[in-house]
Formats: sequence, C-alpha cells, structure tokens
Amino acid sequence: QVQLVESGGGLVQAGGSLRLSCAASESIFRFNSMGWYRQAPGKQREMVATITSGGNTNYADSVKGRFTISRDNAKNTLYLQMNSMKPEDTAVYYCNARSGPVYSTKDYWGQGTQVTVSS
Repeated sequence: QVQLVESGGGLVQAGGSLRLSCAASESIFRFNSMGWYRQAPGKQREMVATITSGGNTNYADSVKGRFTISRDNAKNTLYLQMNSMKPEDTAVYYCNARSGPVYSTKDYWGQGTQVTVSS
C-alpha cells in the first residue's frame, strides 16, 4: 500500500510563503500524475495543482502565478511552493497520487496538513 506523508503546513501571515512536501513510500515514477488538493471548512475538496509524470502542470485559477508544483523523482517527493498567500488559502492540503490506466485509475491520498493564513 502506497503511503503519502505531507509536511510543511503551519500558520503564516498574508503575503507570506510556505512550502509543502509529500514523501511517497515508493518510487513516484509509477504514478501517472501527482497533485495537491485542499479542503476548507464547509467546502468541497478542490484541486490546487497537478503534475504529470512528463512534467506537465495544471493550476487552479485562484493560485496561478502564486503557487508552484514540482517533483523530485530521486527523493520520491512532491512539493508545493506557496507564495503571496491569502487568507482564502486557509485549508487542509492533501497530497494525491494517481496510477493505473485511464479506464481504471487508482487514487492514493495523504493524511493532510493544515495551512492557516492570517490577515
């Protein structure tokens, strides 16, 4: 069973920065894509950013230009650099990894890390 462990969350003031990390228990080469999702209180989980095995990235409009997703295959780790943070970025952030063919994908999730942005 794949394990994903997030770290790097915390409390930051508006305009500040944080970097989240997601360490995988096995090689991330096997995943078609990896990504970061977040869930704020009372809201549905939403995609923040994704990156494919080929390095293609996709961002939610709300974070474009502020957040950067990257992966270090040698360290089996996914990152999310968050700059110019806003109070509306406050949420639990989850790491995701997706494997398998298009018709039968399997998702793996981390336990989540809390990010709080104060105004």
